[in-house]
Amino acid sequence: MQKRKLGKDGLEVSALGFGCMGLNFSYGTALSNTDSIALIRLAVDLGITFFDTAEIYGPYTNEEIVGEALRPVRDRVVIATKFGFNIENGKMAGPNSRPERIRAATEGSLKRLGIAQIDLLYQHRVDPNVPIEDVAGTVKELIAEGKVKHFGMSEPGAQTLRRAHQVQPVTTLQNEYSLWTRGPETNGILEACEELGIGLVPYSPLGKGFLTGAMTKDTKIAENDFRKLLPRFTPEAMEKNQALSDLLKKIAEEKGATPAQIALAWLLAQKPWIVPIPGTTKLHRLKENIGSANVVLTQADLAEIERAAAAIQVEGERYPEQLLKATGL
Repeated sequence: MQKRKLGKDGLEVSALGFGCMGLNFSYGTALSNTDSIALIRLAVDLGITFFDTAEIYGPYTNEEIVGEALRPVRDRVVIATKFGFNIENGKMAGPNSRPERIRAATEGSLKRLGIAQIDLLYQHRVDPNVPIEDVAGTVKELIAEGKVKHFGMSEPGAQTLRRAHQVQPVTTLQNEYSLWTRGPETNGILEACEELGIGLVPYSPLGKGFLTGAMTKDTKIAENDFRKLLPRFTPEAMEKNQALSDLLKKIAEEKGATPAQIALAWLLAQKPWIVPIPGTTKLHRLKENIGSANVVLTQADLAEIERAAAAIQVEGERYPEQLLKATGL
């Protein structure tokens, strides 16, 4: 697979990463540990070198799965994980990026992953109660101690990102970005990344499954699937957003590709320092996602997508109000 470099310090990864959260967390039925490990190892064999997890996924169990899967190929992969929340009684219990919590989370992640150094450590969400300079300073100390290699942030506001970057250079930013979530284009994030030399790692690049074309207003979402809580996944919203799915299907037919491949190829075409991290529990979807790196969208294709997408009004916020308030701080 093609490689891309993230950040000024040149963290080299495969053009597509693997978002591991959905293997056993958030999307209803979990894949067994054995099958999850096998799928991750197949992803490595197919050329993926960039894997994303977090202590809150499970909590803890996702890191354990990722660690066991990648230990035999540690020298071939980049492992990213995240801190930033209190965890009480097995559940997320509010933000916490106090220095002592960052250190405790880092030690826990190192142990669960079974590695000596975390390649990329993200602040999962900005903690409004802790100055970002203190957060960046703590990660800077962890880097100096050899426990962490690179610093990342997830869903900060542009000004918070700039402040953190002054203390400890931010290698990558992880934000939701796709054809139906285009906030980074207008909220100063893409501009800041370009200016400061920060890579962008879009999560949910397939719109949490909607942009694959596999979901309609009649799709039944399980009660334990977190999409059940999201405004864009009500039957009414999915019916209105079908226009975007139909657009991707149309272009996919013209290019001999799938809607998912067009959605990912569109992201890859935006900037050379963008590395999407789609997740899946299925081998055929993994291969499909990887195939997007070979889909070439011309400037004319991109202009056509832009014109058509501009005429489509996406229905529904990407998160409920409370979760939305935790982003862009």
